[in-house]
Amino acid sequence: MQEAGNTRERNAGARELTGSQIVCEALVREGVDFIYGYPGGAIMPFYDALSSYPALHHVLVRHEQAASHAADGYARATGKVGVCAATSGPGATNLVTGLATAFMDSTPMVAITGQVARTFIGRDAFQETDVIGITQPITKHSYQIQRIEEIAPTIHEAFRVARSGRPGPVLVDIPKDIQQGKGWYDPTQYQTSEEQLREERERPERPAPHLIVQAIELLASARKPLIMAGHGVILSSAYKELKAFAEKADLPVITTLLGQSAFPEDHPLHLGMPGMHGPAHANRAIGEADVIVGVGLRFDDRVTGKVAEFAPKARIIHIDIDPSEMHKVKIATVPIVADARIALEALAEAVQPADHQEWRREIRSWQDESESRTGAGQWDPAFPSPIDILGEIRKQTDGNAIIVTDVGQHQMWTARHYTWTRPNSHITSGGLGTMGFALPAAMGVKMGMPDDSVWAIAGDGGIQMNIQELATLQQERVPVKVVIMNNGYLGMVRQWQQFFHSRNYSETPITGPDYLKLAEAYGVTGIRVTKKEEVAAAIQRAIETPGTVIVECIIEAEACVYPMVAPGSAITSMIEESERSA
Repeated sequence: MQEAGNTRERNAGARELTGSQIVCEALVREGVDFIYGYPGGAIMPFYDALSSYPALHHVLVRHEQAASHAADGYARATGKVGVCAATSGPGATNLVTGLATAFMDSTPMVAITGQVARTFIGRDAFQETDVIGITQPITKHSYQIQRIEEIAPTIHEAFRVARSGRPGPVLVDIPKDIQQGKGWYDPTQYQTSEEQLREERERPERPAPHLIVQAIELLASARKPLIMAGHGVILSSAYKELKAFAEKADLPVITTLLGQSAFPEDHPLHLGMPGMHGPAHANRAIGEADVIVGVGLRFDDRVTGKVAEFAPKARIIHIDIDPSEMHKVKIATVPIVADARIALEALAEAVQPADHQEWRREIRSWQDESESRTGAGQWDPAFPSPIDILGEIRKQTDGNAIIVTDVGQHQMWTARHYTWTRPNSHITSGGLGTMGFALPAAMGVKMGMPDDSVWAIAGDGGIQMNIQELATLQQERVPVKVVIMNNGYLGMVRQWQQFFHSRNYSETPITGPDYLKLAEAYGVTGIRVTKKEEVAAAIQRAIETPGTVIVECIIEAEACVYPMVAPGSAITSMIEESERSA
């Protein structure tokens, strides 16, 4: 690691600063806009220096977990590195869930934590935790600074690590005495973030030419091919390349939960989402396909179901920038380790135009068949349905909103019934499935994309996990529109209890506050919807009302997400019929 401040001859631009000032200088040079954090004893010197750097807008969250989720949302929406900060001990451990969320979903983040002074490390000092040991499994890298000369090179390296290759979170732990000490910082020793990004874009991971040839040969012999597009398409901004490849080769496209909004869902080639709650025709297509092009996805268990019965007839072309994903779940016939955009561009150029109309007609016949068995009839007309709510949001925002969902039934209803046509407009916690994600993540999204309409959609369980961030939204004057689908249950757990535990609803009924009174207490607007006829007016009012708005929708208590694949089953074995409560 380069130690810029330790050279015998210093450039004229070098300045002697405190360790905390060096951290701030490095963050400014990295182009950081926002830091989401919460002060405390071990990181107090950093906060003392921070007040002298107005370019670094600090957002005082009400809980450190919200800081990591907000940085995550900001990073996903903007493509920049999100930044969060916390003190030692409980401050650092409160970041852990957000770091794990970002790690599972490949979000570039840098977390800065204070640590007790070096003389106290290892002595069980007040608010000391081994944050490096805790976070090593859930970060791309974790650093603990040992000398003041390490601060600048480590901070700059952390940003490079976070955004390079497969992105992810990086933690930098800085003992308090090092923050207070003095050292030299020479900004000319380090590239700006723009310079680094330009270099990274010029040398992305490129596919081996012989593997592109093998992939093209495999596709040429395919009768029932399809594409499965994951989050890697969004991370590499490969929207144009995916569309060009799919259209030229006439390939149906399935998008995973985190891949949604990578391909326009009103396109005739789009089939839907795969896996546990994917539509029957999409899962059946996977079961019948003879070649699958998997781009930027992990083939995780919610997609594959019973792995031995996943895509049993298909040979797989797997494209991913992370070599560790190759053959991890499914053996790839053609493993292509490369940036998704570059690989798709090469495939689109090399592939011959094809016609798979017969295959697409077959899939559409399955779709017509499954839609005749389920649909609007499963909803109790006495309540506004999730389809009504989601449809109005899309209609009244012209499909241009960014939708941030929490985790649970509402997440799956949104994934299934919202039509994604704008690139990177769907943000959710996929791999870790973190309840409490939506509200703080939506705050980060809105701050990164201030001109866009941002909607947080949550259940009455998840919203209560970080609801205190309404205070942060109000303090920062960040106008997020919040929809709460309130069914009085931890809905997805209740659904599993209904299907697999003989309706033993153990600890899933949940109460909550009066959300209108709560909205008033936080100084935001609250709206309650109890009937289908009220949905359109409520969404319109939310859009027209300045600031954050809570729209509480009282939905059917025991509505279920359909279809559903039982755990351990093949994804082609689905529960599709509505089961009404007695």
